[in-house]
Amino acid sequence: MKLYDYYRSSAAFRMRIALNLLGTAYEREYIHLRRKDQVSEAYLAVNPQGLVPALVDDDGTVLTQSMAMIEYLHETRPERSSFLPDDAKGRARVRAIAQAISCDIHPINNLRVLRLLGSEFGIDEDARNERWYKHWITEGMTGLEGMLSSDATGQYAHGDSPTMADICLVPQVFNALRFGCDLSAFPTVLRIYETCIALEEFSSAFPDLQPDAE
Repeated sequence: MKLYDYYRSSAAFRMRIALNLLGTAYEREYIHLRRKDQVSEAYLAVNPQGLVPALVDDDGTVLTQSMAMIEYLHETRPERSSFLPDDAKGRARVRAIAQAISCDIHPINNLRVLRLLGSEFGIDEDARNERWYKHWITEGMTGLEGMLSSDATGQYAHGDSPTMADICLVPQVFNALRFGCDLSAFPTVLRIYETCIALEEFSSAFPDLQPDAE
């Protein structure tokens, strides 16, 4: 199995966690987003969107979009995966939490958006960080904290073992803290984050520990 990776990518961070939780050996090829490796002819042949990550399974199947990849791993390696619960209501809840992060919080705060705010709209870095990034983090985390205020939340976001929800939560909280966001108003989010990163499968996936980190 091969992962096309970039240390700062939140979606790639998710995949490193997922693969670690599976205990699956994999090789990596590093796609440097700031050097625009993602729009090279070679990489576009792998992922026409020019985004990371991409995952190539042992049989040559190419997968894109981290959420689809995580579900694929769950379905093809059920004996090792607990990414989704066994019951329909539980699966819907885990997917909702994961998508609240991956579809609502993450996309408007990723590198492409922040760079465009500067290059096309003339918004300086301080304004991007203080007025844009922190605004959307606060709004998104407020909703997430409410979603986690449920009896279905256990040691982790859903129950007492890591799921796809936790795989999405950790990179988003990590990045929010890196940008200096005050998350003290979200105690459940922070508790789950701390619980997750006590596991080596999560902590070893941190961006600054990756071979391509700068």
